[in-house]
Amino acid sequence: MTAREAARRSPAPLAADLPAAAGSFSAPSLGWKTAGCLLALTFAALLVHGYHPYAEDAEIYVPAIVRLLHPSFYPVNRAFFDTNGHLTLFPQLVAWSVRLSRLPLAWVLFLGHLASIYLLLLAGWKIASKCFPTASGRWGAVGLLAALLTIPIAETNLYILDQYLNPRSLAAFGVLLAVDAVLGKKFLRAALWLVFTALVHPFMAVFGVCYIALLLLAGRTPPLWQALLPALLFPSLFVPHASPAYVRCFQDHQFLSLLRWDWYGWLGALAPVVIMVWFARLARRRHRTLLDQLSRATAVFCLLFFVAAVVIAIPPSLMTLGLYQPLRSLFIVYVLLFLFLGGFLGESVLKAKPLRWLLLFVPVCAGMAYAQFALFPASQHVEWPGVFPKNPWEQAFLWIRSNTPPNAVFALDPRFLAIPGEDHQGFRAIAERSRLADALKDWSDASMYPGLPLADECLAQVKAAEGWKHFQLADFTRLERTEGVSWVVLRQPGVPGLACPYRNAAVLVCQVPH
Repeated sequence: MTAREAARRSPAPLAADLPAAAGSFSAPSLGWKTAGCLLALTFAALLVHGYHPYAEDAEIYVPAIVRLLHPSFYPVNRAFFDTNGHLTLFPQLVAWSVRLSRLPLAWVLFLGHLASIYLLLLAGWKIASKCFPTASGRWGAVGLLAALLTIPIAETNLYILDQYLNPRSLAAFGVLLAVDAVLGKKFLRAALWLVFTALVHPFMAVFGVCYIALLLLAGRTPPLWQALLPALLFPSLFVPHASPAYVRCFQDHQFLSLLRWDWYGWLGALAPVVIMVWFARLARRRHRTLLDQLSRATAVFCLLFFVAAVVIAIPPSLMTLGLYQPLRSLFIVYVLLFLFLGGFLGESVLKAKPLRWLLLFVPVCAGMAYAQFALFPASQHVEWPGVFPKNPWEQAFLWIRSNTPPNAVFALDPRFLAIPGEDHQGFRAIAERSRLADALKDWSDASMYPGLPLADECLAQVKAAEGWKHFQLADFTRLERTEGVSWVVLRQPGVPGLACPYRNAAVLVCQVPH
């Protein structure tokens, strides 16, 4: 047997041994200068990607925090945000932070968002420092990650990091710091980061454990496939019965089933496999053993969960397993993809040439900022805490918070989140009042719980408000009688017969007569 054949047949070293195997350079320690640069990059990322503390999924998580701080709030429809709150310690962590710091919730959310960006970039820098020996490689990696935080991840309905604080924000840096700890052979630290991630986002912790298992067993993929695929399919033993309303809810959400993705979604899920294989070849040519192993493990990880997504999408009996969304694992893949891409660009193209850095990052950051301006056209790009919003819907919701009783029940257009100018700003999160279920956010939330009657309740309440655009006084009094609605938020010019103590250029807040 030749030496080359022996090397080919011998198993690859465990990831725990990889730093020693790389041998050609040692990762730099984190100094004050580096920490300061990461902080500056954090603020730059905030300015590029914007900040919207009450938008999108904040409509689920912020009310759970508010109810912990004010238990008497939200007397109606708590299940639409409490169900998510029971799966994570995120609301408790934020509520504890408010009580301990005595800062307003708005400031705690803002500072938490900044901290999540900083810790994600720190984790990226730590991993890049173990893969790239040059400063240009390390900062190219972290810079590209910071510039692309709000890039969509295939058709998973996710960004790398949202424009507001939520459980995924904490899980993002938790998983990456666990990976970095494993690379440094600090397994207890890795376990603690995974426990932290599990407490704030159980799904992300599962993805992190699977990725680390692949990394530790690099070069032994056939047994790993046999071990992990049954684990991925294990939830099929516990598929709950799905009501007709839930089936309709599931089918309304394209991102839950891979077979309903568009071609570019499939490309976004499979292209990283090819790119990571290419990165592995580049790493071997440069004798970067650790980068080679990370790239190959990431390619297998991506392919593994893609196969799992295909398997659960095909049989109708496994339809509801789509709620586990195995391709949300692409979060880890995309972070490492941009870290490695930025590292190679920094080393091979950008180098110590400031003009080249500007030519790359100025257009990328401008494009990402433009996309965020287009996504939230009626809101400030950065919604600083304590600053009065320019969005008229937010202005109305703030008036409601200060001028209506905590037990008030509101009704809005079931599709109010999609109204031009509303910008997906959450009513419950800003107004801190109960409302009837909507046809977008609550309907999406119901798709995660086939064993609960959320879909049925949501559908019934949306039907009660069907034809909202044509509602008159008699329709609102019917909602008061059947659903307990005491207030409504209407678009201008409103409806005759209602007393509306608040109005602005876009909306009115009106009280429903008994």
